[in-house]
Amino acid sequence: MPGVPHKIIAASARGAHEFLPIFCRGRHILSLKTVARAVSIIICHAFRERAVQIALYNMRMDKYLAGIDFSAPSAEVGRRLIGVTLLVDGVGGRIVETEAYDRTEPAAHCYNGPTPRNFSMFGPPGRSYVYRSHGLHWCLNFVCREEGHGAGVLIRALEPLAGLEQMRERRGLDDPRLLCSGPGRLCQALGVTREFNNLALDEAPFALLAPDAGAAVEVLAGPRIGISKAVELPWRFGLAGSRFLSKPMR
Repeated sequence: MPGVPHKIIAASARGAHEFLPIFCRGRHILSLKTVARAVSIIICHAFRERAVQIALYNMRMDKYLAGIDFSAPSAEVGRRLIGVTLLVDGVGGRIVETEAYDRTEPAAHCYNGPTPRNFSMFGPPGRSYVYRSHGLHWCLNFVCREEGHGAGVLIRALEPLAGLEQMRERRGLDDPRLLCSGPGRLCQALGVTREFNNLALDEAPFALLAPDAGAAVEVLAGPRIGISKAVELPWRFGLAGSRFLSKPMR
């Protein structure tokens, strides 16, 4: 029961262990921590009217991807992702624009705690969070911070480098500057839908490649766009001089 720190038994890919439950603000089990071993399991149990629908995941993984520590604050991860190459089933390019979000600020989807829509934002780091914006466009985010915190980085724009013909076919246009310049366009060009939610970023279909050693990456920072709360935070990051940004940096 919520608030009662008694031990429970749960089974994972590593066998049965004793776990202590951790509850979210909605009084649902958010995660289970092993009593004696370094094993962590998430139980997404935020379906208030459908509590029997439980998604169980074994969550132990490397937090470093493309040389970036995804357990770091989202603003740090968002800045460091500029210049990284993102591929989805071999289609993609260089990340040139990101935005960071954290559950401590009201513009974040995770601000009010876990829901069936945002549960993947609560970890572990290094996974995807895909949501539909205004019922129209898919948006791809990378989860960061420690498990249970709630944070992510929105991938806003890419410089197309691989699979341009597939991108053009999916987008129905030729101009490379318009293929991935915006989170909705990016997901359409890369074929990202809800089916790509809560997947590990170090496994197919995703691939993240660090910039070449010594490559100069100048990153600009400014306020995020398309939001009405926490607008003062300079958590939008862009590659200086890029022609592929969704909008000019301010």
